[in-house]
Amino acid sequence: MTEPAYLPFPPGSQPPYAVPNYRSSTLRAPHQPLVAAVPTIERSGPVFSPNQFLAAADLSREAGRMAFGERILVAGRVTDEADRPVPNTMIELWQANAAGRYHHVADTRDVPLDPNFRGTGRVFTDHDGRYQFLSIKPGAYPWGNHANAWRPAHIHLSLFGASWGARMVTQMYFPGDPLLDLDPIYQATPDPDARARLVAAFDLTLTQASEALGYRFDIVLRGLHATPMEGAH
Repeated sequence: MTEPAYLPFPPGSQPPYAVPNYRSSTLRAPHQPLVAAVPTIERSGPVFSPNQFLAAADLSREAGRMAFGERILVAGRVTDEADRPVPNTMIELWQANAAGRYHHVADTRDVPLDPNFRGTGRVFTDHDGRYQFLSIKPGAYPWGNHANAWRPAHIHLSLFGASWGARMVTQMYFPGDPLLDLDPIYQATPDPDARARLVAAFDLTLTQASEALGYRFDIVLRGLHATPMEGAH
């Protein structure tokens, strides 16, 4: 079977491995020439499906108790370069709570740790590539990259294909955040049009009256309009 000819990523549409202003990226980036590998499909690996996992579509509560903060509903569609839906994609989610603190042993800052918010979950795309989840809008937090450095509010998304080897990671930001212009991670994508694809759009049609503000975040995996991803080169 002939492998599909995917459209390349346009120059500047994906963040480089090393960004001088994003200090830890220079430590993690490869320092030797990359070795090209022929794309293959891992037929012997696990195949993810909603039947194999508990798909947590509501991050906004724990054991039925509501977390503190602004409740949000995020929905979107995962597609390829030809706008074809990518069904049965597992999307893992993780984020800080409303105070900007992660539910993680490494985050020991003196800000509230919400007992009703773990900040992790999992959803699957349906046959039309659509996904949806409830959560709490994360807060900004300091991260020590430079003087008075604060990360804008964001949600991490990790998309898996048919196996662990088919993984792409990105971040979703919120519109109108003044920290976006100052954030080295967001600014690491050179092309401003591509960078803007990391920002969700407020959507009144998704907003649930008296319940949650709606945001739309569509994800394109490849091609001219691809969403910027970590390590997508």
